[in-house]
Amino acid sequence: MENIVERFLGGDRRALARVISRIENETPEGREYLREIYPRSGRAHTVGITGSAGAGKSTLTGALAAELRRREKTVGIIGVDPSSPFTHGAILGDRIRMQDLALDPGVFVRSMAGRGALGGLAPAINDVVATVEAFGFDYVLVETVGAGQDEVEIAGTTMTTVLVNNPGTGDDIQAMKAGILEIADVLVVNKADHPGADTLVSQLQGLLNLSPKDMRRPAIVKTVSTRGEGMDELIDAVADHRNYLETEGLLEGHRAKNARHQVLSIARAILLQRIQASTPDEQLDELVRRVGQRELDPHSAAEELANIVSG
Repeated sequence: MENIVERFLGGDRRALARVISRIENETPEGREYLREIYPRSGRAHTVGITGSAGAGKSTLTGALAAELRRREKTVGIIGVDPSSPFTHGAILGDRIRMQDLALDPGVFVRSMAGRGALGGLAPAINDVVATVEAFGFDYVLVETVGAGQDEVEIAGTTMTTVLVNNPGTGDDIQAMKAGILEIADVLVVNKADHPGADTLVSQLQGLLNLSPKDMRRPAIVKTVSTRGEGMDELIDAVADHRNYLETEGLLEGHRAKNARHQVLSIARAILLQRIQASTPDEQLDELVRRVGQRELDPHSAAEELANIVSG
C-alpha cells in the first residue's frame, strides 16, 4: 500500500488509476488509500457539468478542458456513463470521445459507470473526485449522466454546478423541474447557433427574476461547444462563482454543506448494507409478503428492519 501511495504522491498516473479502481470497487485497499490521500484533497476547483441527455455535456466538457489547458491549467475529468439496469455494465464512452485530451499529460480522463444510482452519479463519485483532487489537478470536471431532475445530487459533490440547456427542447420547463434556482451556479445555453437560443436565454432570465432579491443569480453563458465558442466566457463565469464564494466568506460553509451531504449519504449506504446483512432472507420475504398483502404498511416494515440493526 505504501508503495502505491508513494507513487501516487509522486505523480504516477498508473498509481492514480489503480487507486481509483480500488476505491470504485469498494475494496479494503481502496478505503486505506483514501484515508492516506484525503487530507491532500480540497484544493482544486471542482465543476459539475449536468443537464438533460443530449445537451452536449461531453462535447462541452472537452471544449472547456481544452480551453483550460490553453490557460496552462491541469485538468482531471470524471465522466459518469449510464449503466444497464440489469448488469450495471456501461460503455464508458468518455474515453472514446476525449481521446485527444487523454494524450495530453496535463489532462486525466476517467469514465465511471453509474451502476443504477439516482442523480446521474456513480456511488463512489465523491471518493473519486477527492482522489483526483489529491493528485494535484487545478480543475476537476465531473460530467453526469443526464438523468433529469434527479441531477440535483451534483450540487452536493462539486464547488460549482454548471447546468447545460439547449434551445428548442423545452429546457426552460425542465430547468424549473430540476430546481434550477437552487443548484445552478452557471447556466449554459449550448448549441447557441440553433434557432431559439435567444428565446431560451430570455426564458431563463425570466425564471431568475422570480428568485429572491438577496439570492445570487447565476450567469447565463451562450456556447457552441462543437466549435469551442463561448469557452472563455464560461471559464470566467466559473471563476467568478469561486471568487464570489471566497469574497463573501461562503467557501468554507459551502464545503461544510457538501461534506454533510456526503457523510449522510455514506451513512445511509452503510446502514442499508448492515440491514441487508443482518436480515435473514425468510424474514425479509415475510415482511415483503405482509406489505404486499396490505397486512402491514411499508413504514412499519422498514422500522422492523431498522430495529434489527439497532438491537
